[in-house]
Amino acid sequence: MKFRIHARTSPTREAIRFSPTPVVVKSRPMRVLDFDVEARPLHWISGDYVSKEITAVAWAWVHDPEHVVCRLLGDDNPITMLMDFLEDYKQADMVTGHFIRGYDLPMINGALTEYQLPTLPEKLTQDTKIDLVRRQGLSGSQENLGTMLGLLHPKVKMDQAKWRDANRLTPEGVKLTRERVIGDVRQHIEMRQRLLELGYLAPPKLWQPGAAPVETYTP
Repeated sequence: MKFRIHARTSPTREAIRFSPTPVVVKSRPMRVLDFDVEARPLHWISGDYVSKEITAVAWAWVHDPEHVVCRLLGDDNPITMLMDFLEDYKQADMVTGHFIRGYDLPMINGALTEYQLPTLPEKLTQDTKIDLVRRQGLSGSQENLGTMLGLLHPKVKMDQAKWRDANRLTPEGVKLTRERVIGDVRQHIEMRQRLLELGYLAPPKLWQPGAAPVETYTP
């Protein structure tokens, strides 16, 4: 059996030319939404336990802390209040606040459920109460942390008489609630940034509305 071998030439390296298409990679900073909720007692359930109703929601993008959006019961329709927040919540890459996984997020989700509205989708969260470094002998309240860190934005304090006016939705009470909830957001934006600089916060965690653990508040 005989084989005939034919030589075949292949293009040299110089003959091979590529015309790559340039790839443009665009990136943007993470959009972080800072928010806070105020609520009032609504009805007795058992013993000293009462249900709650949201009286105010305030929120701001952390890169623009002076532009705080605020919706208030007494000034705004509760459904409008919730849907306006939900619109910005959906646009956020992450949300942040103080004890939001244990209180604010479940409160909003409960209100949305009551009005048969779409609930909050899962979201990356950073909670300056729950995600704060483990410690002993030091309160983790926002008021205490703000004082300890020497923040520029103070906690707007409310005594019993002011809370009674706020919860009764009197004109003066609604004004007080607005000052309180906006002040909390502005202070929290500053507080979170300082805690991050000090390395006192754990990495963000995914909050899932249908599978979130029950968080217990401790002072």
